[in-house]
Amino acid sequence: MNDNGKIFSPVHVTSPFWEKYMEIVKEKMLPFQWDILNDKATVKIESERDDVNIPTEKSHVIANFLIAAGKKEGNHYGWLFQDSDLYKWIEAAANTYRVKPDEHLLTLMETCVELIEEAQDADGYLSTFYQIEKPQLKFRRLMESHELYCAGHLIEAAVAYAEATGDLRLIAVSDRFIACIKKAFGPNEGQINGADGHQEIELALVRLYEFTGNKNYLDLSYYFLNVRGQDPDFYHKQLLENEKNGIHEGHMPHIDLVYLQAHKPVIEQLEPRGHAVRMVYMAQAMAGTAYYLNDSALLNAAKKIWESIVSKRMYITGGIGSTVRGEAFTYDYDLPTDTMYCETCAAIGLLNFTSVLQKSDKNNAYADIMERVLYNSMISGMSLDGEHFFYVNPLEVDPEASLKNPDKSHVKATRPSWFGCACCPPNLARTIPAIQRYIYDESEDTKRIWINQWIDSTGAFENATLQQQHDFRNKKESTFTITNTSDLETEIFIRIPYWLDNVNVWINGEEKVLEITDGYFKLILFSNSIEVRLTYNMPVLKWQANPNVKSAYGKVAFQKGPFIYAAEESDNESALHLYHVKGEPVAIDIEDAVLGPISVIDVPAQKLEQTEPSSLYYLYQKPGYLEKNLRLIPYYCWANRDTGEMRVWLNDGGE
Repeated sequence: MNDNGKIFSPVHVTSPFWEKYMEIVKEKMLPFQWDILNDKATVKIESERDDVNIPTEKSHVIANFLIAAGKKEGNHYGWLFQDSDLYKWIEAAANTYRVKPDEHLLTLMETCVELIEEAQDADGYLSTFYQIEKPQLKFRRLMESHELYCAGHLIEAAVAYAEATGDLRLIAVSDRFIACIKKAFGPNEGQINGADGHQEIELALVRLYEFTGNKNYLDLSYYFLNVRGQDPDFYHKQLLENEKNGIHEGHMPHIDLVYLQAHKPVIEQLEPRGHAVRMVYMAQAMAGTAYYLNDSALLNAAKKIWESIVSKRMYITGGIGSTVRGEAFTYDYDLPTDTMYCETCAAIGLLNFTSVLQKSDKNNAYADIMERVLYNSMISGMSLDGEHFFYVNPLEVDPEASLKNPDKSHVKATRPSWFGCACCPPNLARTIPAIQRYIYDESEDTKRIWINQWIDSTGAFENATLQQQHDFRNKKESTFTITNTSDLETEIFIRIPYWLDNVNVWINGEEKVLEITDGYFKLILFSNSIEVRLTYNMPVLKWQANPNVKSAYGKVAFQKGPFIYAAEESDNESALHLYHVKGEPVAIDIEDAVLGPISVIDVPAQKLEQTEPSSLYYLYQKPGYLEKNLRLIPYYCWANRDTGEMRVWLNDGGE
């Protein structure tokens, strides 16, 4: 094993906020999702949008593997990529087990590993749909087959399982599949010189390289990245060859190369286009592969994609994906709030992409975006009970529109229990117990440590131990205790979040001048211990969007701490679009019976005095307004009480 990449730092999270979420994953999400995978849960499985082609009868994931292993009769059910639900569950279970060992969870993981071993073909191939239904089409329909996508999630599960348990059996399964893939793919005669339609194996191979130090994995990732888009006709040619060989499937489908990010070489793709999840998965692989291969051109391309996303194509919550059609990016500043997509998986993809970029460039801009995603567009994808989920995370909801407008069928007013395309819930389950990977960074020479996220935790690094504790609610105070465990000089960089004001610093009880460079406060740690105490204010921030964002023009949004806020009908009257906020917002700490201990924001507002006109359109009349108070809650909390309207961007009534 090689900890070159430090996939997991030796970090223990003590934050009550995140401990609660990790407990929900362990006690609620993993058992619930296990029952789903085994078709034992009595829940309604919904489609994420109006589409009769989405399978919603059952999950059938475990059954698919049993059939592929010859232990059960039957047909495959579900998506081509249904296997990945199990792999993500294993990764979630492994990450949870690493935080808090549990024998029952270990037994379930071992059962899964044995089943996967039995389902794998002798040549290493593993994809239950093609094994059961279409063996003649193995690697022959790459535009949509998701075979390498599932292989990627298998690899990520294998790494997590090995890290948590020391058991390398799933690594061995992955290696056999990789050997099968390497035999089938490449530039030589008789090989397939192309890539999967859905990127995933590329980033997974980087993680496997980090775990093992085996550069062959990194080289394979580079191959799949480099071959993408080199021949834009690749997928069409493959289908034509299938037709020639008599193994075609139905009519010739339309191939959207932009959707697949296969319209040109990846190094030339400098802005996000096409399917949002695929885009950020690809960009993460570009960043990771480039970092370890010292490929500056590939790294710069990844950075340009990121810069384009966060400056022109990202929602204030950190969500990405502007349209349901293709679950995709559209064009600069096109960020509709009521028809957007903002898939939970896309938010997690942006989080991981940003985290990898931070390896090469310790700039607080990356940490800021990671934080924005973590506290907003990611955890909004699940209910507070851990048993209901959003596929789409909207910034504006009208329940009637969601029910009656087919163009808004994907915009749910309440979280369903499960989806026909269930990629998001297990993605959340695997990410939350791995929250420690986003808190710190350590340089390869172990002489520098960056504290990127203000999350209560302890960390034991090569030359130092760290502890951070925060009291955001009462004292507005944070303490960082840093101990040198060697006789080497170590540089410590503490990020100072932009959402703090009037920050003062004391080092070992002595007040110091706070000097910030690139968003970080730098300390030099010698052979001693340092206690850094910071005091501050946490003002309510009021945001406005670039005027080119038409959906947000003339509107404002509010933030306190890392949380973006939303108005919900549960706390206010209906017709939220008639409110105009006006005056100074006030933050109040409360204990809500459902939402728990949160800060709410009360902001003075005026609401249009609505009289029912006699006709649809009528001559202009000067409007009258009623004085109101508008209550806002953290965005991640919405849709946990009554079903009703919700808005993040609110009409600005001026000062």
